[in-house]
Amino acid sequence: MEAEAVAKDWWLYQGSGPGEERRARLEAGSPPPWRDFTGAPDPAYGPPGCAGEAWERTRRRGEGYVPDEPEKDVVNTALHLRRPLLITGKPGVGKSTLAYSIAADLALGPVLHWPITSRTVLRDGLYLYDAIGRLQEAGLEQVRVPGAPAPAAPAPSIARYLRLGPLGTALLPQSRPRVLLIDEIDKSDIDLPGDLLTVFEDGGFVIPELARLAKEEPTVAIGTDDDPDAGVAVTQGRVQCRYFPVVVLTSNGERDFPPAFLRRCVRLHLDAPGPEKLARIVRGRLGVDITGADAAEYQDLVRSFLERAEDGDLATDQLLNAIQLRLAGAWSAPGDRDRFLATVMQHLTGPTA
Repeated sequence: MEAEAVAKDWWLYQGSGPGEERRARLEAGSPPPWRDFTGAPDPAYGPPGCAGEAWERTRRRGEGYVPDEPEKDVVNTALHLRRPLLITGKPGVGKSTLAYSIAADLALGPVLHWPITSRTVLRDGLYLYDAIGRLQEAGLEQVRVPGAPAPAAPAPSIARYLRLGPLGTALLPQSRPRVLLIDEIDKSDIDLPGDLLTVFEDGGFVIPELARLAKEEPTVAIGTDDDPDAGVAVTQGRVQCRYFPVVVLTSNGERDFPPAFLRRCVRLHLDAPGPEKLARIVRGRLGVDITGADAAEYQDLVRSFLERAEDGDLATDQLLNAIQLRLAGAWSAPGDRDRFLATVMQHLTGPTA
C-alpha cells in the first residue's frame, strides 16, 4: 500500500479536512508584490460561510477527494502565488472535485461554479444585465402616466437589473478568497482564455452600465451569483478584489491555450489513479477497506476496472458505483458478472463507448 505523504510546513492545502490554523495562515500570508490587490470590502456584505445547503454540497463532494503529494505541491504553489490553477486530464479523474476539496479543506465556503460552453463569453462570468427588463419597465411607467413629460415617480435603480456572475462574485473584495471553478475551459470560444488575462492580472473589472451612471449614482448595491438579493456595494462601477480568489480551471485537453494564458497559470496534470490510490479513494468515499483478505470481491472489481480502462477511458466514480451496488447486494448472482461490468463500467471513449 502506498504511504500517505507527510504534511510539509509550507502547505496550506492538505486535503485532510477543515484546518482553521491553515486557513488563518492563508488569510494572513503576504502575496507577491505583483499580486497585492487593494479592493475595500463592503462591511454590510457577508459572503456565504460554512453552513447551509450550498456548503454541504461543497463539503460532501470535496471531503472524499484523495490528493497525492505532487498534487498538494502544485495546489499550494498556486495558493501562495495567488495564481489560477489549470488542471488537465481525461474525463473522470477528479479535476472538478479538486476545487471542492480545496474549499472543504480550508473551509472557504461554497464553490462558485462557472460551466463553459462554446457560446460562453467573458461577460457571462462577470455580470448579468437584464436590459430588456429595464426597457420594458420604463415603458410601463410611461403607459401608467400617459402624456406626462417625466415619470411620476423616480425611475427604478439599475441595480434591479444587474447581478454579478460567478467570476464577478469571486472577485468581490474579501479578507479570504472564494473558490471559483471554471469548468471545461477547453470548450470555450477561442477568445475567452485571452479575455480572461486582463481580469486575472488586474484582479477586477468595470461594469460599464454602472460606470456611465457614476456621477448620478456613485455606489450601487447589486446581487451576487450566490444571492440575487445580497446587495453588495459597487462604487464607480468597479469590482476590485482584495484577495485573489482560488481559481481552478479544468480542461479535458480538447484544445491548446495561448502561451500568454499558460504563463499566468500554475498547471497540474492528473493521471488516472492506480490500484493503490483507487483503494484510498474507495476507503475515503465509501468507508470500505478493500485491501484485506476478506475483500477479494472488491479487489477483483478494481482489477476489472483497470483492465477495462486499457480499452477506453473510465471514470473513477464508475468503480465507486460498482462497489456501492455490490455493498447493496445487487448483481450478486455468479452469472451476472459480465453484464454487471458492461452496465456500470461503460467506456467513455474508444470503439465501445
